[in-house]
Amino acid sequence: MSRVARLLDVRETLTRLVLLDLSGVIYLLVARHNGVPQTPLQLVLAALAFVSAVALHRRPPVNFVVQTVLFAVALATVEDTTINQVGTAWALGELALWAPRPRCLWAGAGLVVVVYLAADAPRSWAEILQALAGLSINLGLPVLIGTVVRTTRELGQQAEQRAVEEQRRRESEHRAARADERGAIARELHDVVAHHVASIVLRIGVARHVLPGLDPKVADVFDDVHRTGTAALADLRQLVAVLRDPNGVRGDAALTAIEPSALPAALDGAVETARRAGVIVEAEIDPAVGALDAVRGLAVLRLTQEALTNVAKHAGPAATARLRVSVAGSDVDWEVADDGGGSRAGQEGTPPGGGHGLTGMRERVEVLGGVLTAGPSGDGWRVATSLPGEAS
Repeated sequence: MSRVARLLDVRETLTRLVLLDLSGVIYLLVARHNGVPQTPLQLVLAALAFVSAVALHRRPPVNFVVQTVLFAVALATVEDTTINQVGTAWALGELALWAPRPRCLWAGAGLVVVVYLAADAPRSWAEILQALAGLSINLGLPVLIGTVVRTTRELGQQAEQRAVEEQRRRESEHRAARADERGAIARELHDVVAHHVASIVLRIGVARHVLPGLDPKVADVFDDVHRTGTAALADLRQLVAVLRDPNGVRGDAALTAIEPSALPAALDGAVETARRAGVIVEAEIDPAVGALDAVRGLAVLRLTQEALTNVAKHAGPAATARLRVSVAGSDVDWEVADDGGGSRAGQEGTPPGGGHGLTGMRERVEVLGGVLTAGPSGDGWRVATSLPGEAS
């Protein structure tokens, strides 16, 4: 904040009034040096104005009343009323800076006009208009400054409040997006785990029937494993029931498990869907992705679908996207980049539309121990990650 702006701050009332008193003292000294006569009463009224301005700087209404009374006495008793007139005008300006309602300011201005006209007692309309014109010039600048500063302060407070509310709204939407994606991931994990547990239970049941003459202890073990698996399935279904809200689940969130061997075909399907939307997709998919575990395979598929959808939405149907999925050891490297479709729209910070899809993608990757990088790349946008294997 500059020194001038700080001087006009509502909290700097004491500083302003001290400077005003100093300027009044300088005026009196200059006037005496130029031979202007000064009466003792004039000096007393000036001293009272100086002291009351500083002493009552925290009470603008009281200071204004005191300055107005001193101004009225000066009008009736002394010839040079400059000090008290300026003190009253400035007190009115402080009142404008402080006043919670406009009527307080108008009441103060009306009081000064009444005091001025009553003391001068003009006899004709021309004299009244002339007196009002002179008074408006003397009072106008402090009132204008006070009003402008107060209005600016109120607008600044409103802007800060809107910024806080906007930040809260974004944080709320961000939390909602993360919770939504976590719910989707939980449903997917349920489907994946339930699929494998069901297979175990089924195979244990088959083993019990195809292996005749089992030792009773072995049969007890099979029975225990079968009961444990069945109970696990029941617990999974109960836990996921909280997450499965048919009316609240997004169309792309109600996911089922995917067989690892079917992942290449599913990725090809996602690429074809993007191409039907008009996006030119250059895909480089490692055939080894067919050997991924179901959880990471499903994550790669959903990341690809979300990324290609974002390309069509934000870069436009004329964009060219490059999909790369490769398996390096036990890790999966995944990347989608586009050329921006000839436009740089949406390349600052996050894509247009709030970036909730990006939030969900990051949440999905972090659950699997990876880190999603996203940002401008040339004229387009790039998202990439590496999903570590179990050994990482």
